[in-house]
Amino acid sequence: MRRIRRITLQNFRTYGFLDFSLPGKSVALTGANGVGKTNLIEALSLMSPGRGMRRAKLDEIAQQGSSGDWGIGLSLKEDDNAEAVQLALQIRHDAPTKKLCRVNGDPVPTIGRFAEYIRFTWLTPAQDRLFMEGAAERRRFLDRMVLAQNTAHAQVSSAYEKAMRQRQAILADPSDQDPQLLDVLEGQMAQNAVAIAVGRSHMADILREGYKALHEGAFPNAQISLQGTLEEALAKEGAEEVQAKYQQNLHGARRRDAQAGRCLLGPHRSDLFVMHDQKQQPARLCSTGEQKALLIGLVLAHAAALHKQSEIPLILLLDEVAAHLDEDRRAALADILDSLDCQAFMTGTDASLFTPWGVRATHLQVQQGGDVVEA
Repeated sequence: MRRIRRITLQNFRTYGFLDFSLPGKSVALTGANGVGKTNLIEALSLMSPGRGMRRAKLDEIAQQGSSGDWGIGLSLKEDDNAEAVQLALQIRHDAPTKKLCRVNGDPVPTIGRFAEYIRFTWLTPAQDRLFMEGAAERRRFLDRMVLAQNTAHAQVSSAYEKAMRQRQAILADPSDQDPQLLDVLEGQMAQNAVAIAVGRSHMADILREGYKALHEGAFPNAQISLQGTLEEALAKEGAEEVQAKYQQNLHGARRRDAQAGRCLLGPHRSDLFVMHDQKQQPARLCSTGEQKALLIGLVLAHAAALHKQSEIPLILLLDEVAAHLDEDRRAALADILDSLDCQAFMTGTDASLFTPWGVRATHLQVQQGGDVVEA
């Protein structure tokens, strides 16, 4: 399976220029706070559809004082003798919202083409409160997993949001409403809404299969359910019937949505519900340590399932993942990643946190100024 063997950054945040090679193992990046560990794995996350692990705007990423141009390059190989696949992303200052993407030097229309060669998912400290925050964060977490399995999910979601905004703009002006245009927009919303719900429901099934492959241990199994009108309807009816009923509901809700100033029904209001399987306790009621273990378990179940289903490698980006794990859980995480044959990029301030990986990982230190050296 392909691994990241080389990373090149140019004018990316704290890195003026960085170019280093890797043997294909997991990578432990250590160093003081603020030296750029997270910046490095953020760069990897931007090689997938969407806005990356920090959800940053493209024109905010270039190194301060630079021209505004920045770029990322990855070299992927199965082994030392295999032919490399070269992926490159470039942003130019004169077109700061346009992604220029290349595969082996040839332009490709969208960054979604990179997913034919490599896929990413991540876990960050900001997600530690996932089960305590609002539903929007959990939807985003689930959609990132769906996107790693099905890149069309991004286009479907964007089309739904666009049609919903246009419908709401029309509803906001009672004096200038076009019923036929509203019918068209509601048809677009219904088609894309059901596709979103189908993708999320399928991912819930994938995660359940992934847990079967992992077996319960240091990271507890979770019971997963989706709370939303469309997701619940799909469990009972076919997609076409659900789509038709949702479109009818949108038509009937025009006055209500106009008064509310927003659409009150759809996949943009769905939620991911997670239950600690062994304790039969909702994740939001679990301790901080248990919530972290549940989060890591979800990411590992996702990796385990995709490892069985696809030959396209899934790269895990785990920011500060070991900081709040005890020694047994750190050792278990190292063993699980090894058993999944999964390349992970992990960050931490203390190199001792990654002792359980031993020679199974490449240990690098990020120094002030952006140098990356062997730890």
